[in-house]
Amino acid sequence: MADMTRPLLKTAVIYDFDGTLARGNMQEVSFIPSIGMTPAQFWNETVRPRTIAADGDGILMYMQMMLLAAREQGTPVTRQTLRDHGRDVALFEGLRDGSWFDRMNAFGAQYGLEIEHYIISAGLTEMIEGCPIAEAFTHVFASKYDYDENDVAVWPAVGVNYTTKTQYLFRINKGVHNHWEDERINRFIPDEERPIPFDRMIFLGDGDTDVPTMKMMHTKGGFSIAVYDPDSTPRDHDKIHRLISEDRVNFVAAGDYREGSPVDLIVKGLIGRIAVNYGRMPAD
Repeated sequence: MADMTRPLLKTAVIYDFDGTLARGNMQEVSFIPSIGMTPAQFWNETVRPRTIAADGDGILMYMQMMLLAAREQGTPVTRQTLRDHGRDVALFEGLRDGSWFDRMNAFGAQYGLEIEHYIISAGLTEMIEGCPIAEAFTHVFASKYDYDENDVAVWPAVGVNYTTKTQYLFRINKGVHNHWEDERINRFIPDEERPIPFDRMIFLGDGDTDVPTMKMMHTKGGFSIAVYDPDSTPRDHDKIHRLISEDRVNFVAAGDYREGSPVDLIVKGLIGRIAVNYGRMPAD
């Protein structure tokens, strides 16, 4: 076994949410139906044209459209209603009972690694906080609202878009678990003093929206896995093929987190590789 007298090395498994841990977009399960729209009406007929007209950021615009649409229905968005909508997100197999996280934590511990799980998502922090696996994460970096004294959402406080996702790798790297502490994130910290080096990071994302993060992982010595919906379409397959051909990812696997699944074996293999690199393999 690993030498238990040596301190455990923090190792991060980092996930996008929509399309990576859950099927589709989290807003589509119950929130969008609650405002009397279909997903196509919300995204294609409301958010997209308003974003183009405003020359705006797509993430901030969808968040604002959620607030406006709910107010028009006479149901202002509160922190609790968002958490309630997060309860029924369509998590992939092997996640809802938390067994995936327990298994990875135990597997890492055998190799002298302390596994920490993080989210970096353009989805909503509040919905993720309401989902059954919320307690598994060390920290969630995702879009979120500001609230008034009645806990009613009044404005987007944070919008995590596709390119700004990369900054959160540095926050994990330096142990900065918030969105606002810019001085500390910009301060030089020697590599050996950073809690989680990039080569002890594994990132799982679902494709186009995660390309900058995957590419950064790839070039910084970490590992990236493209996850796809097992019920995906040929268009989704083309996206995955492109990620491989453009050398953006290390591995590809279906969104199935049960024991013995491809993603289970890949992540365990990468944990083992990290352990080898740091001399933490258990004795034969």
